[in-house]
This record gives sequence, C-alpha cells and structure tokens, in this order.
Amino acid sequence: MTTPSPRRRAPGMSPDQRRAMIVAAALPLVAESGTAVTTSQIALAAGIGEATVFRVFADKDEVLNACMAEALRPDHAVAEIAAISMDRPLADRLTEAADALQAHLARIGTVAGALMASGHARRESAARHGDREGSMEAIKAAVAELFEPGTLRVPADQAAAVFLGLLFTRGRTGDPGTAALVDIFLHGALNGGPA
Repeated sequence: MTTPSPRRRAPGMSPDQRRAMIVAAALPLVAESGTAVTTSQIALAAGIGEATVFRVFADKDEVLNACMAEALRPDHAVAEIAAISMDRPLADRLTEAADALQAHLARIGTVAGALMASGHARRESAARHGDREGSMEAIKAAVAELFEPGTLRVPADQAAAVFLGLLFTRGRTGDPGTAALVDIFLHGALNGGPA
C-alpha cells in the first residue's frame, strides 16, 4: 500500500507577480463581459481563491483598471516586431509589423469597448494607465529596427514614424489593405513616369 504524497502548495508569488497573473487571467473575461465579470469568475480563471484577488487588489474596479493598463502596454507588440526575421524582404517585415500593431490596437479596442459599453468610467488618470508617448516611442523604435542600415534616404526613426502614421490612419482614409499600404509606403503612389 502506497502512502499518498502530501499536497504541495504552489510556490509563493510576490504581490506584483500575483497581480500580473490575475490580470492575465482577467483580460479575456473583461474583453468578453466588461464590468459584468465577477471577481469569482476572475479567481476561477486564475486558479485561485476569490480572497486572493483582494489580497492584491482593493476592489473589482482596481482589477478592471489594471486590465485596461495591461491592454495599453505595447510590450507584446514590440516583442512581436523584434522577433521578425531580418532575413525576410522588407515588405514582408513591414507587413508582419503592421499585423502585430493591428492586433495590439484591436486588443486595446476590445478591452476599452467592453469596459465603456458596460458603464465602467475610468477613474484613474491616463498617466496611471500608461505613457502614450513612451508607448509610441517604443513601437517606433521597434519598427525602425526593421530597416537595414544604409537603405533609406531618411533616418530610420523618421521612416518608422511615417509608416506608423499611414498605418494608424488607414481606417479613416479608406483601407487599401496592408500589402497595398506597405507598397505605397515603400514605392510611393506614382507610376514611375514624369510627375
């Protein structure tokens, strides 16, 4: 007869690690249900007891605000852009970067839309939810790294800024599609004849 081994507790986490784990579990629930999500559902998704949520968050509003702050962070998009292989043609690299950024913007829109539609008024200042300028600089720097040195007529950060400007206004100006946008960016709108 074998003696069952005693259950071992999961290793302890710092409060910051616990908050990050809870937010990661809560994000898809918030995106789907907005403020209708319960702390019980969040705890279940995180694999913890509901009381654990309140050890690191004062209330559900603080969890919701942390989810919005996480959605705004550019880290995921920057990491995806940084992972793009420089062995691929520039047009493909820029298309992949555009796709990563579109996914990032969609994530922000989904979480913000769900929270706003369900009546969650952001009580925190924008500064608490993220540094917009810093986020854009991180994204611009990641895109600038996609250009090979010596191939541009302008500095890489300037080319990245123009590319991002085209990308972020595409819904407002009629969407030519990602491949067409990259082609226009790289080759211009002229057919090559005299202007």
